[in-house]
Amino acid sequence: MGNLLYIVAIVLVIMWLVGFVGYNASGLIHILLVIALIAVILRIIQGKSL
Repeated sequence: MGNLLYIVAIVLVIMWLVGFVGYNASGLIHILLVIALIAVILRIIQGKSL
């Protein structure tokens, strides 16, 4: 489950970067970034290494 969170976080960050570089960044892209950051923070809090 933890490995899945890490993969989802990476995918969401990549999607955010693509949207940001493509200057078509809407509110959805920033929400995806926040979700990715939350997934990474949860993983760190659980004490598992990235």
